[in-house]
Amino acid sequence: MITFAELEELGRSRLQSEPGVVDARIDLLTPEHLATIIYTSGTTGRPKGVRLSHSAWTYEAAAVDAVKILSEEDLQYLWLPLAHVFGKLLLMLPLQMGFATAVDGRVDRIVPNLAVVKPTFMGAAPRIFEKAYGRITTMMADEGGVKAKLFGWASRVGKEVSEVRASGAEPGGVLAAKHRVADKLVLSKIRDRFGGRIRFFISGSAALNHEIGRWFDAMGLMIIEGYGLTESSAASLVNRPEHAKNRIGTIGWPLPGTEVKVAEDGELLMRGPGIMTGYHGNDEATAQALQDGWLHTGDIGEIDDDGYVRITDRKKDLFKTSGGKYVAPSHIESLFKGVCPYASQLIVEGEHRNFVSALITLDPDSITGWAAKNDMAGDSYAQIVTSDKARKMVQGYVDELNTKLARHEQVKKFHILDHDLSVEEGDLTPSMKLKRKKVAEKYRDTLDGFYADA
Repeated sequence: MITFAELEELGRSRLQSEPGVVDARIDLLTPEHLATIIYTSGTTGRPKGVRLSHSAWTYEAAAVDAVKILSEEDLQYLWLPLAHVFGKLLLMLPLQMGFATAVDGRVDRIVPNLAVVKPTFMGAAPRIFEKAYGRITTMMADEGGVKAKLFGWASRVGKEVSEVRASGAEPGGVLAAKHRVADKLVLSKIRDRFGGRIRFFISGSAALNHEIGRWFDAMGLMIIEGYGLTESSAASLVNRPEHAKNRIGTIGWPLPGTEVKVAEDGELLMRGPGIMTGYHGNDEATAQALQDGWLHTGDIGEIDDDGYVRITDRKKDLFKTSGGKYVAPSHIESLFKGVCPYASQLIVEGEHRNFVSALITLDPDSITGWAAKNDMAGDSYAQIVTSDKARKMVQGYVDELNTKLARHEQVKKFHILDHDLSVEEGDLTPSMKLKRKKVAEKYRDTLDGFYADA
């Protein structure tokens, strides 16, 4: 190990003895040379250093360019960590296509800054859309009266139009007339909160709840879901920003040059020019991930007759109850966020147990308005979320969630944490993915307590 100052001194010395060394090194580079080592987020174990070549990155930029969803006329708002593979790709695309990018890594300033920057697109993790959805819907509900009724009516009209357009048609007659009114009075104002020029958002890194995706589409704010891993240089599949080609709930089609298939055990496999050359200094992990030219993604997926791919869960996250039934926790967690507008996180437990339980956190922004209406204005976050009223409210949403689940998947017991999960505490990755195993171990006593008398 050496200090940065020592590294600088080595560089100065080398340049003095060989003034042309930098140009010589550049001239020796080939597309197959190593460009980047990016460490995985470590949600399922120790982080691994993914080796990505120059050709992998240039392929990614060219492949995204080839599907013509972006052009030099676009303006990007970029907040994702630039050490993260998704953020790095979004920083490289302007080099290929020539559009401008505004960069600001402050997560709490995303929505306010969108109104200032007025971008045409933004990439984000589902948590950003969940928070915006929860904040807007709860704020309108808290308004009550005519405003709440008008918002509800406009949302329903927008969803009708969204579903018509998803079929490849355009609304006509009475629906078109209602939509014009709804758009003028409500929907356009929601779009203005996001800058008023968004052509589409790109959602990646985790599954986006179907209902939240449909709600944004109803507002005229299309979200196209994509999919990729650090091991595949980020983008591998993506929906297209056209109503008839954006199938909500799927991750779309592969980019040109990338192939996908589903293994016998349901795991999604990929191969193509964007796939890593291996894990740095970890031949054993490389051999497990790369077999016969295919990258084993670790995700369970399915491909429909039209070629759209759907991810159902992480292979390592699936668990069996003591009754031998499989449970997909990500599916349950995503459903809950569509049911409960106050939800921040749901962590599902139940491996080798006789029922499913969960830890729940509530969104600090969304819960404030609810607290004011329930005589808790001025109380601390911890006081609000651990109150009997909050538990009763959450129980209602858990009951609603359970109506959408098979009997063995239903959440029988839950506990509301007195704080939200955070990147700073190591509960979430910088791209806001849940570190499920770490959180489960952190609150092992609480989770085990659910089964003490079972």
